[in-house]
Amino acid sequence: MAHAQATRTWVSGVGDDVNPCSRTAPCKTFAGAISKTAAGGEINCLDPAGYGTVTITKSMSIYCDGAVGSVLNSGGINGIIINDSATATPGTVVVYLEGLDVEGAGTIPGSSGIRFLSGASLHVRNVRIRDQTGGQGHGIAFVPTSTASTARLIVENVTISNTGSGGVGAAIVVNPGAGVSATALISKSHFHRGNFGVVADSSGGAAGINIVVRDTVANGFTNTAFLTTGNNIGMLVNESAATASGTGLAASGATTIRVGSSVIVGNGTSVSGNVLSFGDNRINANGNDAIPGPVPGGSH
Repeated sequence: MAHAQATRTWVSGVGDDVNPCSRTAPCKTFAGAISKTAAGGEINCLDPAGYGTVTITKSMSIYCDGAVGSVLNSGGINGIIINDSATATPGTVVVYLEGLDVEGAGTIPGSSGIRFLSGASLHVRNVRIRDQTGGQGHGIAFVPTSTASTARLIVENVTISNTGSGGVGAAIVVNPGAGVSATALISKSHFHRGNFGVVADSSGGAAGINIVVRDTVANGFTNTAFLTTGNNIGMLVNESAATASGTGLAASGATTIRVGSSVIVGNGTSVSGNVLSFGDNRINANGNDAIPGPVPGGSH
């Protein structure tokens, strides 16, 4: 029997995807609940369980705070994909993800925990992502190819650990497609182990990228904790820490990183490239304690 789409649906470890996804008859997986959830609606977890990988093509929320929703994406696949490119209005969906645990461990590791391909914005809060060391090897890959305006990423209280150790692996990478602009706000988060921490990359032909990082720690990266590469990119790192990595902050090409009230300690090199300081950082015990230049005009 067909069921009408509901604004709120439910999943449970003892549910069944043939159910209508109501509270008393929940579904078993996120993928099963998607088709029964109206655009702009919400999926909630009734209990902690594994709810499977999912592709989201419409505006919606998955909220599992209090009953963590687990996603296992081993096997070289992505955990959660956001892609509205095949809809009538590509580049417009708004997605919220909260209270999730995305695990890529396995004989063949996961590729990316969360991969954003097309939409207007992605909000990720209270989420843990681990062991994404296969394929692209990213915790969050924000790579919009179409958007009705500037694509936006909001990350708050997110822990990402053990991402790819290859040339492209990053905790978070922002790399829009040709002509697409993107902004990101990353706050109160922790990133550990891998090749790169937070990366802004315009190699896909992005029209521009702006990232603000606040109250965030990037630790133990083989290459760089905070990296901008390409052109038309600005990053602000404030009240944050870059530690125990190859390089703390690196701005390559026609890009700029501004840093203030932050700790850059225990890296091979503190900063590299066009990194500018507000003059209130703590830089110490790096193999090379390079001092960034001053921000023109200073603070006001």
